[in-house]
Amino acid sequence: MTDTRPRLPSPVGTCDTHMHIFEPGYTQRPGTNLPSIPGTTADYRKLRARLGITRTVIVQPAAFGNDNRCTLEAMKALTDDTHQTRGVAIVQPGDSDDEIARLTEAGIRGIRYHLLPYGGVSWDTLNTMAVRVAPHGWHVQLQMDGRELAGREAMLKALPCDIVIDHIGRFMQPVAADDPAWKVMRNLVDSGRCWVKLSAPYHGSRTGAPRYEDAGATAMELIRAAPERMLYATNWPHPSLKNNLPDDASLLDLVNEWSGSEAVRQKILVDNPAKLYGF
Repeated sequence: MTDTRPRLPSPVGTCDTHMHIFEPGYTQRPGTNLPSIPGTTADYRKLRARLGITRTVIVQPAAFGNDNRCTLEAMKALTDDTHQTRGVAIVQPGDSDDEIARLTEAGIRGIRYHLLPYGGVSWDTLNTMAVRVAPHGWHVQLQMDGRELAGREAMLKALPCDIVIDHIGRFMQPVAADDPAWKVMRNLVDSGRCWVKLSAPYHGSRTGAPRYEDAGATAMELIRAAPERMLYATNWPHPSLKNNLPDDASLLDLVNEWSGSEAVRQKILVDNPAKLYGF
């Protein structure tokens, strides 16, 4: 692991809103990704110290399905006098309302819909599950090829809870301003109930490392549109990448640059996640 640090010190309360923990001993679902580097709580402690992170949102890996035990144990392990955690869980229609209540009490604040082929969930259960988790104050966290947003605007706007979109939309190829999927994403952001994680710019980037200029242009447009609903995240340990992993400090540097001002940077790193996750 590199020992580089961000060029700017992170403000107190900086939150990593999307990372995963992979401890040994949990059954992996077939076809899903495990990271190419160690992804344990011990390894993440080193990362958060290097980046200046004091709040963390642990997102249940698709690899473990709705067996949320690894995430829940990691939330306990990574919480101490100076660090706080929340979580996002995978919950299936067969899981009970008592289980949702138990997860809420443990610090879960969102339901994950990882809508790529190996995610284990589907669009057809989204509305039903959103109705079930909304009374607990949860949001719906979406990850998909952003091009799938085309035609889903009415459905998503009708959900009874906020939406969080992963990885700058994760458009698997750059889209133009008149693309239907991009228009849906912008309309969702403009609705006031949609948040976007400024993470994993490598997904779909054609310009590539280290600056990911195409993803950066998309991120900056979203920041201009709704700086109060943009979120910083590492996506550590980058489970879908098998080589050429990015430097997490450099990715944080990019988010700091995209922010454009110290006031907006404070919102993205600290204030916005505090509001969404209840820190």
